[in-house]
Amino acid sequence: MDKEERLEEKIVRLLIKREETIASMESCTAGYFATTITNVDGSSKVLQFSAITYSNLYKIRLGVPKEIIEEHGVYSMETAKSMAKHISYFAESTYGVGITGKINRVDENNLNGKDNEVFVCIYDKDTCTYYCMTITCPNRERLYCKKYIVNQVMKKLLTLLERRYVHER
Repeated sequence: MDKEERLEEKIVRLLIKREETIASMESCTAGYFATTITNVDGSSKVLQFSAITYSNLYKIRLGVPKEIIEEHGVYSMETAKSMAKHISYFAESTYGVGITGKINRVDENNLNGKDNEVFVCIYDKDTCTYYCMTITCPNRERLYCKKYIVNQVMKKLLTLLERRYVHER
């Protein structure tokens, strides 16, 4: 019996086939999305750049307007959207992924937002379209939550890529 292709393998295969690229700006997942993509042979053809931006300072340095963080908070869909768009432009990639939120504890430097609530946005630079979702993490250990979040992101990304691929045929 053949091994079933994992989500990240399907994503990398589709991106390679379409000659498209992806970049990510991650906060609470701390690079777990990029790590998952790079576990696939050939991923260097599609992953342009990845940034772990735990601090607001580095989100801002990579293009997220300070005003968005001040007005909406770092844990918000507005911030995730800005992260996704700006990383896509910074890396000159087809898609940008922005992930921000809280996993299991209160961040005393950023008190907005609910615990275990994560905001994710996938930006498609070719169509200037945002695909966003809010994920509520189970109250489990941090690594489990990162895997849970990234799995949800991978499912969403694969759905978008497959839908777009069908429309292009």
